[in-house]
Amino acid sequence: MIRRGLLVLCATCAAVLLPWTAYLGTTLPTDHRADAWRAAWVGFDLALFLLFGCALWLGGRRHPMAAPVMTATAALLLCDAWFDIVLDWGSAAVWASVASAALVEIPLAAVLLAFGRQMLSGGMARHVLTAGDVRAQRDSTVARVMTALADGPLDTGAIATRTGLTPHAVTASLGEAANVRQVRRLADGRWRQLPVSFERPSPAGLGEADRRTLEAFYDEKLHQELELFAWAAARHHEFGEWAKGSRSSMWLTERELRRFDREYLDLVLRYGMLHQVPAEGTREFAVRWYAFPTRDEFERGVVPGPQPSTAQVSPPCSKASSSSSVAGPFGDAASTCARTPSS
Repeated sequence: MIRRGLLVLCATCAAVLLPWTAYLGTTLPTDHRADAWRAAWVGFDLALFLLFGCALWLGGRRHPMAAPVMTATAALLLCDAWFDIVLDWGSAAVWASVASAALVEIPLAAVLLAFGRQMLSGGMARHVLTAGDVRAQRDSTVARVMTALADGPLDTGAIATRTGLTPHAVTASLGEAANVRQVRRLADGRWRQLPVSFERPSPAGLGEADRRTLEAFYDEKLHQELELFAWAAARHHEFGEWAKGSRSSMWLTERELRRFDREYLDLVLRYGMLHQVPAEGTREFAVRWYAFPTRDEFERGVVPGPQPSTAQVSPPCSKASSSSSVAGPFGDAASTCARTPSS
């Protein structure tokens, strides 16, 4: 009911605003004396200052309100550019306003709009899993290098010392990991592990050998998931307040299901970036979600194609490294540490 009311309110405002704008365009004078000119602009710039401060404070804490505040800041920057140019039109100062808009306000607004959400999630890269990626993940040398980088950036020599590998083997393993965007070399020469979401490829276009490799990989992952669920189910009464979950059934189109998946991953990434290393009062959690057609829906044969399907959403449940994740067969995996509940 609230949603419908807000939509009606927006539609009413849009319908009223158009004729009102036309009326103002024909009745307002071309010039007007304002006694509070200074107060108007000082107040406007103070509002911008407060929004930038709020964006800084919220963004530093990866708070979900950071993105809306950045959007509001971008809107005020665009308004600032508009009014500067329009109010200086016809005077020599207009060129300074145009330059300010082109070089400062508009680019800054574009950055805030484009990267506001990425700042919350850390900008995890998405990569379609290939058979080569599977072989690299099963390479024990690459696994040792990635484990060494889990605690923070290291140079090649430090990785070799921690893993007992030769510098040549470390360099080769880092090259394999860099090909799938799991690591990046920093300006000081150290290597840093990057968050990456491996997405399941479409079977179309895969060779028979690659298809078998990927199917075996996902079958293995599912087996590990079943073992993890069985372990957790046997101990669920011991977790107390440190375990959460939910179940739901809903009708979704394929497009809506993809959007749900993206929004879930954004949420997990935001919380996963809060504590990238163990901290006081935190514990490591297995976080998963699965959505799949219900048994009745699947047996009716409605699922294939772009028709609406029912998604069964299971409780969160991946072991996660805080800096990288591997997608399960139905979605992405990531990890997070949670704060100790307040007493």
